[in-house]
Amino acid sequence: MEGRRGARSLGRSLPRTTLIWVGVVVVALVAVDVLLVTLALGRTAPEQHGPAGPIPTYTSTPNPTQTPDPSATGSAGAAGAGGAASRHLIAAVDGKEAWRASGGSCSATRPVLQRTVDGGATWAEVDLGEDVHAVTALRATTGTLSILADVGDDCTQTARTTDDDGVTWAAAERSDLGATISDTAVDLSTGEIDSPCEEPADAYEGRFTTLVACAPEVDWRSGTGPWVSVALPGVKAIADAGETYTLARLGSSMCDGVQVVSLPATQVVSGSQVSPMGCWEDGATDGPVAIALVGKTLWAWAGDEVAVSADGGMTW
Repeated sequence: MEGRRGARSLGRSLPRTTLIWVGVVVVALVAVDVLLVTLALGRTAPEQHGPAGPIPTYTSTPNPTQTPDPSATGSAGAAGAGGAASRHLIAAVDGKEAWRASGGSCSATRPVLQRTVDGGATWAEVDLGEDVHAVTALRATTGTLSILADVGDDCTQTARTTDDDGVTWAAAERSDLGATISDTAVDLSTGEIDSPCEEPADAYEGRFTTLVACAPEVDWRSGTGPWVSVALPGVKAIADAGETYTLARLGSSMCDGVQVVSLPATQVVSGSQVSPMGCWEDGATDGPVAIALVGKTLWAWAGDEVAVSADGGMTW
C-alpha cells in the first residue's frame, strides 16, 4: 500500500512540474516573438524624428579671406548711396589694425563691419545697430572709428563714432568723414555735387583738391574749380599719399591682379601720367576694391582677399 501511495504521489507531481516548465518556455517564446516583431517594424517603418531642437549659434572670428556677408547682421545701405551696396570700404590704423565694411542698401542687403588687430589674419564682426542700413565711409584712428551711415527708415545720412570697438556709438562730425559716392553724385563734407563722370567707383576729398575715380578716367579739381579728366581706365580705389594719390587699378596690361599706381595730387592736367608702383597678383581682377594707406603701409581688399604691403604697394 505504501508503494502504491508513493507512486500516485509521484504521478501527480510530474504533470505539475511539467506544466510549470511548459509555461516558462511559452512565456520565453512570446517574449522572443515580441522582440523580433519590434525589430522588424523598426527596420521597415519610416524613420521618425522628434521635434526640431533650437538652431545652434556660434561666436567665432570670421575667416580672413571671407567677404563680409551683408545678410549676416542686422544692419543696412543707403537710398541715396546707390552703388554703395556693392562697395568695399577699408580704414587702417597701422600695419596690424584695420576696419572694413561692406556697403549695404536700404532696399536690399545690410552692411557688415569687421575689425582686425593681427594684420588681417582674423576679423571680428562689430555691431552697427539695427537702425543702420548702409555704411558709405570709414575713418579710423588709434582707439576710434568713425562711420558715415544711412540710418532709420528714411536712410538719413548720419555720422557716428565709437571709442569702444562698437559697443557704443555717439554722434560725429560729417566733415571728419571725407567724400563718398552714389550712382550719379559725389557727397563731399560740404554737400552733394553732381559726379563729373558716370558710375563713380570712389572719391577722395582733401583739404584743397578732390579726385573721383570712374571706369574710363579719373577726374580732379582744385577747390571748386573745373574738373580735369585724365584717361586712366580701371581705377577702383583712391588713397591719399600726401603729395600724390595712390590708386588701385584693375585691367592693366602690366599687372594680372590689382595694380598700384601713383598720380600727382596737384597741378593735374589731362596729360598727367601715373607712375606704376607695384602689383598685387593675388588680388581679384573684377569687382569692388578698397585701399587704405597709413605711412608706408598699404592695405588692399579685393574679392575675398585682404593683403598688406609694408612699402606702399611695391611688394605684398
